[in-house]
Amino acid sequence: NVYIYHAGRWGAVCDDSWDDAAAHVVCGGLNMTGIATHGGQFGTAVEKYWMDDVVCEGDERSLSHCIFSGWGSSDCDENEAAGVICAEVTANAIPSNLKKKPTKRLHEVLDIGTSIRLVGGKSSAEGRVEIYHNSRWGSICPDGWTLYEASAVCRHLALGYAEQAHQTDYFGSSKIILSGIHCQGNETNLFMCKHQAIGDVACPGEVGHVAAVVCTRQLADLLLDTTAIQRSAHLQDVPMFQLQCAMEENCLSKSAYEIQKINPNWQFETRRLLRFTASSLNIGNAEFRPYLPKHLWQWHLCHMHYHSMEVFATFDILNGSGRRVAEGHKASFCLEDNTCMPGVEKKYSCKNYGDQGVSVNCSDIYQYNVDCQWVDVTDVEPGDYTFKVAVNPHARIAEQTYHNNAASCILRLTETYALVYDCKLLRP
Repeated sequence: NVYIYHAGRWGAVCDDSWDDAAAHVVCGGLNMTGIATHGGQFGTAVEKYWMDDVVCEGDERSLSHCIFSGWGSSDCDENEAAGVICAEVTANAIPSNLKKKPTKRLHEVLDIGTSIRLVGGKSSAEGRVEIYHNSRWGSICPDGWTLYEASAVCRHLALGYAEQAHQTDYFGSSKIILSGIHCQGNETNLFMCKHQAIGDVACPGEVGHVAAVVCTRQLADLLLDTTAIQRSAHLQDVPMFQLQCAMEENCLSKSAYEIQKINPNWQFETRRLLRFTASSLNIGNAEFRPYLPKHLWQWHLCHMHYHSMEVFATFDILNGSGRRVAEGHKASFCLEDNTCMPGVEKKYSCKNYGDQGVSVNCSDIYQYNVDCQWVDVTDVEPGDYTFKVAVNPHARIAEQTYHNNAASCILRLTETYALVYDCKLLRP
């Protein structure tokens, strides 16, 4: 596991957004390349979390030079420790997949029949997940168990949607006979998912903990508006003195902060921003609410309202090989009902420490002129790219489906204008 020394003490790093680029930064100090690990693969965090939502390009001198949510700002539990596996670099080659999560060798589908059940819950809609294999029932290894896998279980059992995905012994435990399960989140059957091993399997993590779910028939579902993105996207050149509030939230690319350090007149330098509107309509049958309780929301003096979520949306620009060349980072968001369908009354507002959320048939809209509703493309060369916008990207809040939470678009960037078109909905 990775620990960082700050303010006179050691602290852990949470695995939210943790990827091979961040691992490369850690291992680079040892002249090695790195592979990221997740979910406390090397044990639970033994110190408080210093860093969360770490986003690195891969060439930073240390983790502290990467984007993250702020020192000590984390909502992670002890089982979400980020780790690395360092290896010698061969032929002086830098890995080409820095921005991709490490993948395990997975079989195509589970060829084990159709028997599945929930055990140990207080109702038929919750419990540990067991499958029937070789004339016995057994549990699933919880390593990598997320809402995507839980969704497949709830659909399989006709119990609606996955409200919670647990790695726990709360519902009891049994012998683990399946590991490395990996779902896309839209499967109608758990056995459509890929897996790593079945039978006598090895399972990292805490002894006794198994995969468990809580299902529900009432859940929110955000639908990202691709038309709003395409119609509103445009370039704007903005002097940095107008961006000081946004800079506090790390909303510009790292070259802007380097200029701030070395140029005494940095306020008069200009940044080129790709601005656009992001609108998310709740088409589910339950309200979309923040996962943090109200007393943990953060007050932001510049914006004069509370932020209820650390990461609600991500904006990425990818080149032809899939490498991220620019990203939009909004440290926090304020959820509210900006517009609602006819006959639906607005309920949530960010004003005056009000309750936050998105009501059913209402939209949370971030107009293109709002702070941080952009990607800093100052350092991006003209050309054609993939532009990806995602809401609720880490599936922190349960939804009916996640395959309408992201838009993948073509971005044509020139010296004078930007064109975003051919957007398609997909999973973050």
